[in-house]
This record gives sequence, C-alpha cells and structure tokens, in this order.
Amino acid sequence: MSRRPVVSNGNAFSHERQQNGAAKALNSEEDETTDIQRWRLLDERGRQTWHYLESDEELEAWPQSSADRYHLGLPLNLSDLPPAKNSKNSVQNALIFFTQLQLPPGNWACEYGGPNFLIPGVVIAWYVTQTPIPPPIAIEMKRYLFARQHPEDGGWGLHIEGESTAYGTTMTYVVLRLLGASEEDMRMVRARGMLQQLGGAVNGPHWAKFWLAVLGVMEWDAVNPVPPELWLLPDWVPVAPWRWWIHMRQVFLPMSFVYSKKYVFPQTALTQQLREELYIQPYSSIDFASHRNSISPRDNYHPKSLILTIINWILVYIWNPYLRSNSIRKRAEDWTFDLIAREDENTDFANLAPVSSPMNLLACYIHDGPDSYSVKRHRERLPEFLWKKNEGMLVNGTNGVQTWDTSWLIQAVVEAGLAEEFEWKPMLTKALEFLEDQQIRENCREQDVCYRQQRKGAWAFSTKTQGYTVSDTTSEALKAVLMLQNLPGYPTLLSDERLYEAIDTLLTMQNASGGFASYEPTRGSEYLEYLNAAEVFGRIMVEYDYPECSTAVVTALRLFSRYYPSYRKNDISKALNGALKYIRKAQRTDGSWYGSWGICFTYAGMFALEALASVGETYDNSSRVRKACEFLLSKQRNDGGWGESYKGCETGIYTQHARSQVVMTSWAIIGLIVAEYPDRGPIERAARLIMGRQQRNGEWKQEGIEGVFNKSVMISYPNYKFIFPIKALGMFAKMSASEQTLQGWLNQD
Repeated sequence: MSRRPVVSNGNAFSHERQQNGAAKALNSEEDETTDIQRWRLLDERGRQTWHYLESDEELEAWPQSSADRYHLGLPLNLSDLPPAKNSKNSVQNALIFFTQLQLPPGNWACEYGGPNFLIPGVVIAWYVTQTPIPPPIAIEMKRYLFARQHPEDGGWGLHIEGESTAYGTTMTYVVLRLLGASEEDMRMVRARGMLQQLGGAVNGPHWAKFWLAVLGVMEWDAVNPVPPELWLLPDWVPVAPWRWWIHMRQVFLPMSFVYSKKYVFPQTALTQQLREELYIQPYSSIDFASHRNSISPRDNYHPKSLILTIINWILVYIWNPYLRSNSIRKRAEDWTFDLIAREDENTDFANLAPVSSPMNLLACYIHDGPDSYSVKRHRERLPEFLWKKNEGMLVNGTNGVQTWDTSWLIQAVVEAGLAEEFEWKPMLTKALEFLEDQQIRENCREQDVCYRQQRKGAWAFSTKTQGYTVSDTTSEALKAVLMLQNLPGYPTLLSDERLYEAIDTLLTMQNASGGFASYEPTRGSEYLEYLNAAEVFGRIMVEYDYPECSTAVVTALRLFSRYYPSYRKNDISKALNGALKYIRKAQRTDGSWYGSWGICFTYAGMFALEALASVGETYDNSSRVRKACEFLLSKQRNDGGWGESYKGCETGIYTQHARSQVVMTSWAIIGLIVAEYPDRGPIERAARLIMGRQQRNGEWKQEGIEGVFNKSVMISYPNYKFIFPIKALGMFAKMSASEQTLQGWLNQD
C-alpha cells in the first residue's frame, strides 16, 4: 500500500483537499466524505481489512470486486434473473446472487455491528496511545455516527435500534469530538441537549466512566473499583475471575490493570473543552466521588446489587487507603499483565473482541511503552474490527463472522438439495477449503494457567487466529464438513482424526445440567450476577446453558454418529441424553424457548425443534413439539410472516415487530418443517411472503436487526437474510406437493 495521510491523536484534520479524493472540510452541519469508489476489502485467510486507495495506479491495480461494491452499497449492475416460478427457483436465484459475494479464501464477509459502545473504546484507545488515525477512517466514522444519531432527540442508544442513553450519547459525543466534529455543529448541540436531559456524563455506566477517566475528562474518583487483586484469589474461591464469562473476564483483566495504574492521558485543549461540554455544571465544582453510583434510569438495565455497593464502599474507603500495600498492588499488576500478555500471545494480538482489545493496547502502552512490539502489533490488529458500509465506518462486534456464516451457508445449500448440482460445487468446495484452513490445530500454551478451554479441533466464530472455542460454531462447522465430505464430488480435506478432535473438544463443554454454553462450561454460580458491575447488560457474569448451543451440539453429534457410529459411542450417547433432557426442560409452559443469540423466541424455537427432530420427536408423536408449533403459529401474522421485536429479548416476553421479517419467517418455516407440522397452509403462506420480497437480482434487502447478546444488546447478522431463506425455501421445495399450490397463488398476483 502507498503512503497514507494520518491524523495525530485523532483531532488534527486537514482543512484542505487530500490527495485523490479525500474530502475537504465542509461546513459544520455537512458531512465530510471520502470517495467510496476507492475503498477495498482485503481478505487474507479470513483476516478482513478495509483499505482506502489514494493513487490512480492503485485503483487500476486493484479494481473493486462485486463483494466490495455490495458491502459499500454500490450497484452491482447485475441482470435481472427470470422470475422464480417456485421456491427452488427462488433458492437458485438467491445463490446466483450470493455466490458473487464469496471472497477468495472461500468465506463470506459482512457487517457485524449494532452496539454503539464499540467505536468509543477503539477511538479513545487510539487517541490516548497517540496512534495516528488515517483521515479516511476518521471521516467515515464520523459519517456513520451522525447517520445513527437519534432523529428526534439527537442522542445515541446502547445499540442502533435502542432509545438514547447516557452511555451511548456521552461516548459517541466524545468520539465525534476526538474525530474532529465541531462543538458548534447543530447535531452536536442537539446531542449535548439530550445529554443534559440525561443528567450529563456523571450518569453514564461503569464502562463509560472508565474510558472518560482514562481520557482525562472525568476523575477516577467517579469510577467504581476494578481491583486487580481479585486475580490473586485462589482458584477455589467462588468469586475468582476465572469463573466469570469469558467476555466479562477479558474486559475486567486489562481494565483492572489500567484502574490500578490510574492512568490519565495528559490534558490537551480538546480534553479541556470536553470537561466543560459533558456536564450540567462546571467541572471544577463536581464532587466526582459522589457520582460513583450515579446512573441514568435508561442505562440501568441491571442495577447494582446491595452486596456490590457494599463491596465497592469497602474497597474505596478501607481496602485502598489502609490495607492495599505496595507489594500486593505490584503482585496484582504483574499477574494481570502476565495474563494480558498470554491473551495477546494466544490470539496473535487479535484478542477476543473490540471491547477488550483496545484495553489490551492501552495496558501494553502503559507497561511496555509506546514503541514496544506489543503496541505495534495491537495497532496492526485493531483495523480488523473496522467495517466500511454506505453509511460510513463502524466497529464490528468481533473481527468477523467468517466461520459461522460460511458453515451455515454450506448447510443451507445441502438442506435445499442443491449441493450435488454442478453449478454450486465450485462455491461449496471453496467454502469447505476455508473451513479446513480455519480449524484450530493446537491448544493454548499452558491453557490451564491462563484459564483457557481446550480448543484443538474446534472452530472459532471468526478465524482460527482469534482462536476461541465456541460450542455452536464448532458444531455447525463440523456438520458442514460432514455434509460435504460425504457427498459425491467433494474432496476429503479433513481426516477422520481431525473430526475426532472436534468431537473430543465438544465433549469437554457440557455442563452438569446437560446443556451447553458458548465458549466453555459454566464455571461459576449464577449468584455471581450480584457482582455484575456493568449495569447495562444482563446475564454477563457467568456462562449459561443455551437452547441454541445445545441444539447445535446435539445435531452435530447425531450427524457424526451416523458416519462414525463406534467412536466414543457411550460418551456421545450420554452427552446427547443430557443435552436433550436440558432442551426439554428449558421449554416454557407456553411451548416456547427463550433465545439468547438471536431474536428471540422464534430463533430458539427453530433450534430446539431441530434438536427434538434429530431424535424422532415430531408433531405427530410429541406433545412438547405440538406445543412449540402451536406457539409459533399463534405468532404468525396476517401476511403469512413472522416478525419479532428485540424488546422481547429485554423483557422475556414475545413482542411483535412492526413488520414481518424475512429472516424470522425463515426460522419459523424451518422449525415447522423439521417438526413435520401436518398443515402445509401456514408454511406456504410464509414461503410466499419470503419469495414476494426477493428482488429481481436474487437478493433480499436488509430489514430489522437479527441478533442479541446479554439480553440488552442487539447486533446485526446481514448474511442471515440469504442463508436462512435459502434453507427454508429449499426445505419447502422438498415438500413437492405444496409447489403446485404455491404456484397457483403466485399466478393470481
């Protein structure tokens, strides 16, 4: 790549036109823009990074691909396809389009955004570590954040579809100022007005206060304790951090190191201004210590428990001033940084996710110095979280969904009965090659010391470099491999031994309840939620059983046993019995299951019905399956579709979306078909809705947000609008008797 202009500390925008298309500074209420034709997505064995080409020579040498243009919202100039006469035609049209988006390594890419708290951590970490921000990135981040500003009140929420909160509004405002937005821009004036209504930055949650203190626009007195000494507790202690959910402990780890150092970025003119812009009274008059527990009601999804409040008081007023010796402090800081270094080593500095990764960068900057190798590698890795789209640039929830989406696409085509057709074999073979390349081939060094789960033979959600075992990703990837490698015309890329390794790792992940969690078995009690200090998230402290993860493992084990009936037969049988027992028990009295990774009851219902169907439980012979089908059908809308609002994830009560959704309608179809629901009418109506929304080029347009985590945070899975309609309509196509009926309906239009 050629030389690139940079922004020192993120706030020194040039006010003249940059070379070859970078934008001029415009009036404060207009957006700066880059030349969208100059953006390119580079995929190196799944490592995805966006690049802005500055010279005409680069443009000629690296033309935009169809995938680039699609993700940037540019027209692909594809010809209209013949109208689908039946659901199989619809699937074929979708595959013609989606094949255009496959990347050279064999995977698919997409935005994985939604949470509004991801960009702030990255930008503030860049700013305080004096990491130059290329102007094209800064410009596009500003565009995205302004595009997602609440149109009525001027604030920002916890996620892109949520109401404005102190967390979202404070942190987004700060980032926009660091990226060069003027405080006089009317959009910023409106944001300050909303922030004042919410009580100012002192009413932000714990994570917001942490970053504001690091930046030097809030005093550390306002931040509730994050004691690294917890990492010195013996492993048998019930509250020891190794027992926490992996995302929580990987955030707490660098956060506790930085908290112990009380690092503050040296004051600049900009941070001095921010001190006056973020509060409803003069900065010098604020008693920050009195605001440790202040939080806006809109942010207080999981209020601090009385126990946690008492512990924080003891830490602040007794432990820190009187009992915390320098030797204890040093031991704690040394051990936490050793664990940080191990995380960096195990992931080659990619880290688990973009909340912890910027904190690791900051910890390395403090400990190793600004010119250290660790800081250099973090700076090189952070761009993997960035994603460019038509609205601007955002930060993805991980460094991608490469393995997850690729596994599901393979399965969808196989389930549709098209995998043996010659037209799709090159695409599927490339996808299989990608999964072969991404299987994790070794465990972490001294995995017990750094509290890591066994991972040899597993697949990570994104890439093997990120390297975290995930039960459902491993299961879905294993199923995809088994499906293709047992069809004629596909190569055997993964040996039996490598498949055995995947099974061996999956069998280590089952909980005593019989269910399966996500990254590792549950290590601590749910009572640890009393120590949940994040405030904006629920069910964040420990791993939980999930119907989705449990189903993924059940169906993977069942498929594996079909081809390898003698391998660990008794262990697999025991695991299946336990998982199915959990899935049955997790069903609610109304027939539904609560979903933790997709929205919400429709998503979990699809999975659970697949698990039960894999052992022969159907509508005809199972009362629980009948109840599940009746629940789904009770939510079908007049237009034949299903649409579920994210609000149901927050409340635990099924909540209708304003409009039917193609993705959720597909989930419902899949659930009803695997359950062998006898009345095809509701399924036909749903299929008709999906086909009716398909575009003439084979695609479906993006609708509502699809994913969720920790009950309160929504996240996008844009490829779902291809994967699940392909699977649902493909399965429906096998119901040949229905095809003529549906065609008759279509002919009436």
